[in-house]
Amino acid sequence: MPELPDLTVYLEHLDALLTGGRLLGVRLASPFVLRSVDPPLAACAGKRVLGFSRLGKRLVFSLEDELFLVLHLMIAGRLRWAGAPGAKIPGKVGVCAFDVERADGTAGTLVLTEASPKKRASLHVVKGRAALADHDPGGLEPHATDAIAFRAALTAERHTLKRALTDPRTVAGIGNTYSDEILHRARLSPVAMTTSLDDDEHGRLYQATRAVLAEWTARLRDKASGQELPEKVTAFHDEMAVHGRAGKPCPVCGSPVQKIAHASNETNYCATCQTGGRLLADRALSRLLKEDWPRTVEELEALKRSHRGR
Repeated sequence: MPELPDLTVYLEHLDALLTGGRLLGVRLASPFVLRSVDPPLAACAGKRVLGFSRLGKRLVFSLEDELFLVLHLMIAGRLRWAGAPGAKIPGKVGVCAFDVERADGTAGTLVLTEASPKKRASLHVVKGRAALADHDPGGLEPHATDAIAFRAALTAERHTLKRALTDPRTVAGIGNTYSDEILHRARLSPVAMTTSLDDDEHGRLYQATRAVLAEWTARLRDKASGQELPEKVTAFHDEMAVHGRAGKPCPVCGSPVQKIAHASNETNYCATCQTGGRLLADRALSRLLKEDWPRTVEELEALKRSHRGR
């Protein structure tokens, strides 16, 4: 799922590409993407594009007459720019298309694709800023809050750090990817409880959150330089410390990165850097292995060697 760094770069490119132009209309390939009926989608046709913003992980298209398009890309939604006006929507992955006349008089099409059989991306049309505010989950913006407010938000309820960071009602724009990177940078366990951290740990978490998001925004901005829209929006990058790198060496200590899976999500972490060498229990495997479940990195490596020997 595109998170704060990806969405920030999307917004910058959309602003440069389309602000000042006019939305000619929106074509739907999948009617299920439209989740609102009042005002109708047709009310947006012909409206000038005033700019773009973000509400949590939602992209907001601001149109004249206080009309807003609220787009949630979910996990697999991506935006593509087709220079030809009225461009064909791709058959299998195409969801909808925004036909636009740009400020310089040229026309083109912004296409929304979703490479997943589960079409979860959503589009809402809202009228007025009060209605727009209803789409804001309410999480703190990491770069617009101080350490005291950040700590207060995290400790308002007792949750694991992983859950708190990815809860859009607590912190805005962070998901599975950057929560892994933040917790690794802060040297904190993903299953540590928000109410159990001391002052130093809270300070590390606050600084790591801001630093990781800022660094990755800059990296993605550089990668998308010269492109009309970012072409490769992905949750996996070779430069990441732990996310998507299970089994590969931690860039800090060299220990193999570990992975635990909960439902459809997974968490990547370094046991040496984050949990004092203790392996976190994967629900499926730990239930299967029971007492044979390795408790430390050393035990896990020994178990792997014994299986290789067999």
